[in-house]
Amino acid sequence: MAEKNRSLTEKNAARKEGRIADGAKYVAYVSSYTSAQKDKFGIRIYDVDMERGLLIEKDQVEITNSSYLTISHSRQFLYSITDEGVESFRITGGGDLAFIGRASINGMRGSYLSTDYTDRWLFVSGYHDGKITVLRIREDGSVGEITDEVYHKGLGSIAERNFRPHVQCVKMTRDNRFLCACDLGLDNTSVYSFDPVRGKIRHVDTIHSEQESAPRHIKFSPNGRFAYIVHELKNVIDVYRYTLEQNDDPEFEKIQTISTLNDYHASNSAASALNFSEDSRYLISSNAGDNSVVIFRIDQETGLLQRVLCLPVSGDYPKDVEMFPDNRHLVSLNHESNTMTFFRVDLDKGLIVMCAKEMKIDQPNCCIFHRLTEGQQ
Repeated sequence: MAEKNRSLTEKNAARKEGRIADGAKYVAYVSSYTSAQKDKFGIRIYDVDMERGLLIEKDQVEITNSSYLTISHSRQFLYSITDEGVESFRITGGGDLAFIGRASINGMRGSYLSTDYTDRWLFVSGYHDGKITVLRIREDGSVGEITDEVYHKGLGSIAERNFRPHVQCVKMTRDNRFLCACDLGLDNTSVYSFDPVRGKIRHVDTIHSEQESAPRHIKFSPNGRFAYIVHELKNVIDVYRYTLEQNDDPEFEKIQTISTLNDYHASNSAASALNFSEDSRYLISSNAGDNSVVIFRIDQETGLLQRVLCLPVSGDYPKDVEMFPDNRHLVSLNHESNTMTFFRVDLDKGLIVMCAKEMKIDQPNCCIFHRLTEGQQ
């Protein structure tokens, strides 16, 4: 009995220190715009209180208009969009960030960035100029030269918005063979083969979405078999089965379309976030206008989605929503109300309950939970 009580005490202490039962400790990185408020700190670092479902600010990083963040698969480096291109940081003790350097993308400010699965290449999407930029990553984590630049061409279907390409997201397939680029303006996702030696991409396929649907983000299941594309204007997620044909060409077969909204919802809603829970059992999205979060349970065999809940987030324009690693809490980044709101989650009952006061932050964009490595704790 004493041994059992000691085990429970240790688990409770771990939760209070921002750790889960296996001893892992987490920090969270939140990016935000800076120009509107003349704030020079575009990235904030938070300790994660797993027990209460809160973020506790510990540091601020000077960077302009950090619209999106990504962490290398080695968990050693963080990369961010900035007005000047991209900036790289080494993740140090306690999750602090040490500036490495800055690199130009030879274009307008990017909207999204991601690395390949070897952490040797960085891909940046350009919403404003419809461009994909490929850059080399050096061994020390710094960003090197541009190895390829591709501009999307064509006309969209909505003259006042989608009259030209808007590359919103770029993401590699899990086998590290193809780069997928969601074009919100052209209502499709371009698929490029990737040359990992020269850092070059070549168009090989197109995933066509419905007209005026605006594909925004794409994510691949950890086993690489399924792709999920959220559509901003149609408020739906399309699920695809990804396979290789006999000639090694990619094939994407649509197997499901599911709404991110309830039957009753606010008009003029726009889907935004697309994130997996840390255990990849759930997919989370959000709806601006409706100002709600939606959580889906993922069938691990079929890849199909089943909606668990769709509920309000007590904020305006939830641009990003992330589940805490314990699957018992979530945070909503409310871009237009300049807040983060926190909720306790009951996935069995399909409920969320606000568990803390809102936290003020100017125009938040993106949140990433980072599990500290042994050398970073």
